[in-house]
Amino acid sequence: MQLELQLSSEAPSTGSPGTVRPGGRTARTRAAVRDAVLAGLVEHGYPGLTVEYVAEHSGVHKTTLYRRWGGVEGLVTDALDFAGEDSWTPPDTGSLQGDLRALAREVVDAFGDPANAAAPTAFIAAAFQSPRAADALHRFYSERFARCAPLTARAVERGEAPAGTDSGAVARAVSAPLFLRLFITREPIDADIADQAADAVLAAVRAGVYTSPA
Repeated sequence: MQLELQLSSEAPSTGSPGTVRPGGRTARTRAAVRDAVLAGLVEHGYPGLTVEYVAEHSGVHKTTLYRRWGGVEGLVTDALDFAGEDSWTPPDTGSLQGDLRALAREVVDAFGDPANAAAPTAFIAAAFQSPRAADALHRFYSERFARCAPLTARAVERGEAPAGTDSGAVARAVSAPLFLRLFITREPIDADIADQAADAVLAAVRAGVYTSPA
């Protein structure tokens, strides 16, 4: 369940200053700005990111950036919102164990390699320094967790999970120990660690730990 950072080919057509998500003929502008924001976060971190840097690296005049996004917070927020506009769906391997393991391994794919992890890690760090970035990151992962509903629904239909299993709680539980190692204890993660986290959640699901109260 990675923090996807690939550019999308389309963008919504409406918005408001500071949170605008331009579409149509301005989609390329938004993509260029987003790339510059990513580069700036990786290179300088949130405290060192400036509108001037984004203007220089995107080719978009800083007056336009201020008018459309309102400043650095708006730029970072929109870049995170853009990341959530993809078509990601949870794994469908044919079994709950396979799905949970695949979900956990997506975290390894996104954060296990330092080169791949630089941009998403910078976004997460920005969320600790900007309330608007924190809100955007919350929206991103809330949407990701909501998209996991079919995963648990299939498990219930197959008899692998009790009815009422909370898909969001399951998804959070799979990724939580991996993020603990990544950002708190600074320990490495790999496929074996991912499988261990997934299997622990599988046992908890079977025991009804994540069943929502009636």
